[in-house]
Amino acid sequence: MPPHHPAPPLRLAVWSGPRNLSTALMRSFENRAGTVVVDEPLYAHYLAETGLDHPMREEVIAAGETDWRRVADRLRGSLEPGVRCFYQKHMAHHLLPQIERDWLAELTHVFLIREPRAVLASLHAKWPDPGLADTGLPQQVELFERARLETGVTPPVIDSQELLADPRAVLSRLCERVGLEFDEAMLEWPAGPRETDGVWAAHWYAAVEQTTGFGPPRTQRVDLQTHLESLAVECEALHARLAPHRIHAHAADL
Repeated sequence: MPPHHPAPPLRLAVWSGPRNLSTALMRSFENRAGTVVVDEPLYAHYLAETGLDHPMREEVIAAGETDWRRVADRLRGSLEPGVRCFYQKHMAHHLLPQIERDWLAELTHVFLIREPRAVLASLHAKWPDPGLADTGLPQQVELFERARLETGVTPPVIDSQELLADPRAVLSRLCERVGLEFDEAMLEWPAGPRETDGVWAAHWYAAVEQTTGFGPPRTQRVDLQTHLESLAVECEALHARLAPHRIHAHAADL
């Protein structure tokens, strides 16, 4: 009988825009057995290259890695024995144009999206004059099309509203798509901070630190300021290229 060789760890790159459920989804996966996570590993490089004055900018740069090549090596590097899944939480806009893309072929890609007007309303409250690149949508579409072309398979797309509506169903289907067993531990997690959270958690993660699971779907009406309406139209056009591929909780994927 030939020797049994365990499957290599799954390196799951989950690409989101800001003001989504990205940290809650990271919490969900981190609560799995045999899973390790990394929180926005390209953030320090992004800030160092763009010069943007984000909250805790200097702390993020000091605590992180500003050389994207070293980040890429870490994301593809060796893992501790017993690790089945290496979950990588990425903000899509952190993948700047000058970063080479070939190394991404070694990762399995998932895309987390949210209705654009809700994203812009939330983003505007934190970043008064956002541009299209700040939403992460152009980068998500680029990465989605690249992954589909390279693999011949349509990557999974998670809609935050669908995820909130039925976490068990959506996460079960996501796990099936990427070759993992669904783990009930993904539905609840302990409240509080994590050692794996980025240093910026002190500014951004107060709300998620109070959670122990996914909350109810968001139903608030979204009213945008007039100057954001043209941006919303651009975002909706990009969102429409991803949304048809989203995982549905109770129906066959379209």
